[in-house]
This record gives sequence, structure tokens and C-alpha cells, in this order.
Amino acid sequence: MLKLGVNIDHVATLREARYHGLNHGEPSPLSAALLCESSGAHGITAHLREDRRHIQDQDMWQLRKRVKTRLNMEMANTPEILAIALQVKPEIVCLVPERRQEVTTEGGLNAVAQRAGLKVTRQRLNDAGIEVSLFITPDLEQIEAAAQIGSQFIELHTGAFAENFDAISVREKELNRLIVGARAAHSLGLKVNAGHGLNYENLATVLAVPHLVELNIGHSIISRAVTTGLAVAVKDMLVLMAPYAE
Repeated sequence: MLKLGVNIDHVATLREARYHGLNHGEPSPLSAALLCESSGAHGITAHLREDRRHIQDQDMWQLRKRVKTRLNMEMANTPEILAIALQVKPEIVCLVPERRQEVTTEGGLNAVAQRAGLKVTRQRLNDAGIEVSLFITPDLEQIEAAAQIGSQFIELHTGAFAENFDAISVREKELNRLIVGARAAHSLGLKVNAGHGLNYENLATVLAVPHLVELNIGHSIISRAVTTGLAVAVKDMLVLMAPYAE
């Protein structure tokens, strides 16, 4: 069964737009995570960035206490965030690249160039009982490096596929890269996840990729929730307003 991990970063993004720097605010990433779980999600993903632009430290601790499925912590390979991960102890850590000026994670990790450092971090996480995934593009040299580093998983970056979905020839090329990459990873003993830019339109096509364990999807799910959940939110607010008298 293909599993769904829901990324709740954008729930925190909305909260931080109004309540940044405060220890309270809405919407609650924890509440969103629990609702996703109760709706059938197999795991929750949250990215604790160095600049804390959305998920905050307290969010990770709250998620760790309450998430019952599988907590996936995305993070850059830095000493500060690694120390937090070793304390929080999510079931799995996905190591990702991070640039301050990007809106969201834009590319895959360069596992080839960072092989030595990633191997040390992978070992520390594994020693703490935490599985490790590397977020990489579907390139054979990156996949081979991930196997040499010793990660248990890779997460194939599906951004190029998603961004070119309407250009059929490019879409097919990128889909084939994902297929070839997944097969190579599986042959090397790596478990394969995928994510970035996946949505309700392109999902059926990406299911052609073999050996997938989990898809991590955030923005599209949170975006759809704004409309599919909005009617209930409006009605609830009207109920609260009803007692008002001029």
C-alpha cells in the first residue's frame, strides 16, 4: 500500500504571517496534523528550517508528543538542527538542502559533494534509532551516493516532473527519470519516497513510478482544504456571531 505523508509546513506559514515571534496563534500545525491522521494519513512531515520561517521548535515537540503514525522531520544538515532532531527523535529524518532566499525547498541535496558529512550525520541519527532519507533528484550518481552514505530511504524530488506537467514531452522525460531512478535505488537496497509539487492533477501519472513507499504532499492538500473546509468554517463563525444584538 502506498502511504501518504502530509506536510503541514504551510499551516505554520499561515500562522506565522500573523503571529510570528509569539508563542501562540492560529491555525495550529498540531491540530492540522491530528486531523490529517484521523482522516487516514500515514504520517506527518514538518520542516524545521534554520530561519524558523514556519515550523517552530515548540511545534516539533508538540508533534512528537501527539503524532501516533510516523513523524518525518525535514532538516538541513547543520549542527543546531541535528541536535534538536536527536532530542525530538522523529521516526525518520529527511535531509534536505536549504537556502534562505528560496520560498520552499527548490532542489535536491547534492549527496555526491557532501558524502562525508552526510555519512557522519546519518550514522548519528541511526545510532539514535532514527531512520534517514535523503531528498535528491532522480540522477544515478546521487542515488549511488545515497547508498554509499548508508541512508535507509531516498525521497525523489518530483519538482521537475510537476513543473513541466503541461509540456507532455518534458513530462514524459522527467517521469522516465523518476522511473529509472526508483528502479536503481531499489536495486541498491534503498527504500523510495517521492515528493515536491505533487497535486490532485498530476498524482495519477506519477503512480507509474515503481517501488514507491510513501508520497509526501503538503501545499496541494493544504490549498484544497481552504475551499473544501471553508463552508464549515464560515457557518461556525456565523453561529458565534448570531447572539450579537445592536
